[in-house]
Amino acid sequence: MEADEQLYPIAILIDELKSDDVTLRLNSIHRISTIALALGPERSRDELIPFLHESLDDEDEVLLALAEELGTGLVEYIGGPQFAHLLLGPLENLAVVEETVVREKACDSINQLAGIMSDQQIQTFYLPLLHRLSSGEWFTSRTSAALLFASVYEKIPLSMRADVHSMFVSLCTDETPMVRRAAARDMSALVKRMSPEVIINEMLPLYRRLSADDQDSVRLLTVQNLVAMAEVLSPAETQQLLLSSICGAFQDKSWRVRYMAADNFVQLATAVGEDVVKEDLVPAYINLMRDAEAEVRTAAATQLPGLAKLLDQNTIIERLLPVAKELADDPSQHVRGALAAQVSALAPLLGKDATTEHLLPLFLQLLKDEFPEVRLNIISRLEQVNEVIGIDLLSQSLLPAIMTLAEDKQWRVRQAIIENIPLLAHQLGVEFFDEQLSGLCLSWLGDTVFSIREAATVNLKKLTEVFGVEWARQSIIPKVLQMSSHPNYLYRMTTIFAVTTMTQSLDPDTIINCILPSLLNMVQDPIPNIRFNVAKAFEVLIQELKSSSVGIQTVQEQIVPALQALSDDPDADVRYYAQKALVAAQDM
Repeated sequence: MEADEQLYPIAILIDELKSDDVTLRLNSIHRISTIALALGPERSRDELIPFLHESLDDEDEVLLALAEELGTGLVEYIGGPQFAHLLLGPLENLAVVEETVVREKACDSINQLAGIMSDQQIQTFYLPLLHRLSSGEWFTSRTSAALLFASVYEKIPLSMRADVHSMFVSLCTDETPMVRRAAARDMSALVKRMSPEVIINEMLPLYRRLSADDQDSVRLLTVQNLVAMAEVLSPAETQQLLLSSICGAFQDKSWRVRYMAADNFVQLATAVGEDVVKEDLVPAYINLMRDAEAEVRTAAATQLPGLAKLLDQNTIIERLLPVAKELADDPSQHVRGALAAQVSALAPLLGKDATTEHLLPLFLQLLKDEFPEVRLNIISRLEQVNEVIGIDLLSQSLLPAIMTLAEDKQWRVRQAIIENIPLLAHQLGVEFFDEQLSGLCLSWLGDTVFSIREAATVNLKKLTEVFGVEWARQSIIPKVLQMSSHPNYLYRMTTIFAVTTMTQSLDPDTIINCILPSLLNMVQDPIPNIRFNVAKAFEVLIQELKSSSVGIQTVQEQIVPALQALSDDPDADVRYYAQKALVAAQDM
C-alpha cells in the first residue's frame, strides 16, 4: 500500500497529461512543483524530469506553461542548484518546437538556470547544449541558440571563448534569414559583456556583415548593436570605427532601418562626442526630420530635446528650429503630435528671450491644430515653458485652446483635458484659475457622459490638493453643493460623488460644517439611488472623522441617527448600505 501511495503523484500527472481536456493538462503542468514536493528531490530527479523530457507532444498552450514551470522555481524541489542542469533536457526539447513563444519562454528558463549554475555545470552541460542548438538541422534550434550566449558568456573560461565566438559567427552567417535576424537581435546583449578588444576584433566584423544584409528585417536590428558597441567603446574608438556605420544607418534604403536609427538617434549621438554631432550628425538628423516616411519623421521628432542638449543655442536656433517649424505643418497628425510632445523641453535650453521669439509662435500654431491630440500634447507639457517665460505670454492663446478641447464632441478628449487641469492649475496659479477655469471645471459635473462626471469629481479633489482646503471651502464647495437641490437627480447624484471624493482632501471642520449638512438634507430624497449613495457617503465621512474627538461626536450625534433612519428604508439597497455604514460607526 505504501509503495502505491508513493507512485500516486506521478500516476496522477501521467493520467492528467494524457487527458483530452487541455484545461486539465494545463492545471497538471502548473502543479509540477507541488508534485515534485510530494515525490521528494530524488524521485523528482529520477522519475519526474525524465517523464517531462519524454512528454512534449502537446498543445502549444501546455508547452508554454511547461517551459515556464521548468525555470528556477523548480530547482529547489529537485535538490538545489547543483542539479539545475537536469532541467536543461526537457527545456532543450522545448527550445526547438515550431511555436515562437514556446521557444522564447524555454530560452528564458534556460537563461535563468544559467544564472544559478556553477562554472563546471556550464562547461559540462550548458556548452554542449549550445553546440547542439547552434548546429541543429532545423532553423528553430539555431534561432533559439542565439538567445543563450549572453547569459553565460562571463562564466566561460577565456580558453573556451574562441569556440563560443565560432558558434555565434555561424549563426550570423546562417543561410536562413530568421537565424540571422535572431543573431542580430541578441548580439547587443552579448556585446555588453565583452571587452572593447573583443568587440573590435570579433563583433565589429559580424556587425558590418549583418548591417549589409539583403534583408531589412536583419539590418534594422543591427541598430541596437551599434548602440551597444558605442556604449562600451571610447568616443575616439566610436568615431574611428563606428561613425561611418552610424551615418549609413541614417541613410539606409529601407524606411524601417531609418526609423530604428532615428528612434535611437540621441544614444548614438551621445556616444560620438559633441564636435562630431555638430558636423556630421545634425545634417543627418535634418534629413530624418524631412524623411519621406511619416514614421521616420515621428521618431526623429521624439529625439529633438535630447539632441538639443548636445548642441549650443545658436545651432538649435539656426539649424534645428527651422526644420521643427516645418514639422508643425506636417501632413501627418502623428508627426505634429510627436513634435508637440517634445518642443516644450527646448525652452529651458533657449532661455526667455529666445523662447519668446522662436518657440512661442510654434506653440501658438500647435495650440490651433485641428487634431485634439496635438493640442493636448502642448497643453500637458507647458510647465517648462511657463517656468521660462511666465504665464502672461501664454494665457492669451492657451485659454481658447483649453475651451475648445473642453467642448470637443469626443468624450475621451474632454476626459484628457480634465486630467491635465490640475497640472495646468499648478502652472497657472489660483488667480488665473478662479477667473478663467473654475466655471469650466464645475460645468463638467453636469456632462452627459458618466466617465466625464467621474473624472470631474476626481479633478476637484486634486485641485483641492493643489490650492488648499480654504480655497476649496470658499471657491468650489458652495458651488458644488448648490446642485444638491437640482431637480435632475443626476446632478444630485454627482454632488454626492463630488463631495465624497473631495472629503479625502478636506479637514474635519470643513467636512462637518460644509459637507455634512447637505448630505443630511438628502436623506429624505425621493430617489432610492440618491439615498443609498448618501449612506455610502456617510461611511466615507465616518472614516475621515474618526481621527478627531469632534468628528467622533458628530458621527454619533448626527450621522448615526440619519443612518438608523435609512436602515428602515423600504428599499433593500438603501437598508444594506445604511447598515454597512452603521457597522463602520460602531467600530470607531
